Amino acid sequence: MGIVTWAKSPWGQDVPIHIAWGLIYVCAVGGLLFLIVHAIWIKYFAGEEEFAGSAAGAGAANIPEKVARHSFAARAFHWIMAAAMLTLLVTAFLPKVGYQFAWVTYHWMAGIVLTISIVYHIIHATFFMDFWSIWPDKQDLVDASNRLKRSLGDKSAPLPRRFAKYPMENKMYHAVIVLTGLGVTLTGFFMLFRVRSIFPRNPYLFGDMTWGLMYVLHGLCGVGLIALIMVHIYFALRPEKFVITKSMVFGSMPRDYYLRHHDPERWVVTPKGESAHGD
Repeated sequence: MGIVTWAKSPWGQDVPIHIAWGLIYVCAVGGLLFLIVHAIWIKYFAGEEEFAGSAAGAGAANIPEKVARHSFAARAFHWIMAAAMLTLLVTAFLPKVGYQFAWVTYHWMAGIVLTISIVYHIIHATFFMDFWSIWPDKQDLVDASNRLKRSLGDKSAPLPRRFAKYPMENKMYHAVIVLTGLGVTLTGFFMLFRVRSIFPRNPYLFGDMTWGLMYVLHGLCGVGLIALIMVHIYFALRPEKFVITKSMVFGSMPRDYYLRHHDPERWVVTPKGESAHGD
């Protein structure tokens, strides 16, 4: 099975027109296999998390019962983006697997909501949040290497430190979803000019080859999001991660969870429970 479907342009040129829709099932099955393998690993092979040092540092007594993790603005963005993205996936792929309905209008409207939410988030994260807190740093890489060595049986590897505000796996997932989300959003924005939307329709904005490559990239990012969202929901529902999921609803997490999993030197919290570097 090829990953791209080709067609002839009116001038006899071979141009890509979209992805092979069988990739929907490939990504769905791939995501499902990841969930099964991870669940088996956690249940039968993974040991209890171990960290270097004590959970109670010198400033632990000043940590309040509820530690603020996500502001209302950050939570609102997350749930609006989630609703828009799920709507986009449903309207994009259900017709391809046999459920026909008038999906185009719903699709481009959800796309506009997603685009606006992403632009808002970029501004909010850049100027009002600790922008670098979600990106891997040197300590994350060292700790990830040590955790991998220990999981493979090398108990001589140093114990990793407790996490900063966001664990390494969150940061890596964020990087992947940023690239995928920007790919699908930027291509989707230009594709608005191919359909009747709020923008004047102009199918001649780009040539056939450019449009074709844009549709292919849009499709590849879209099917990739199937697996990515499956993984995201899976981890959100896992019992050991549910505290983090609840913090995306209520904004805070318990003090004991913070001290057990996070390093107060890497994620500084004020006595009022607020992050010293924004939300």
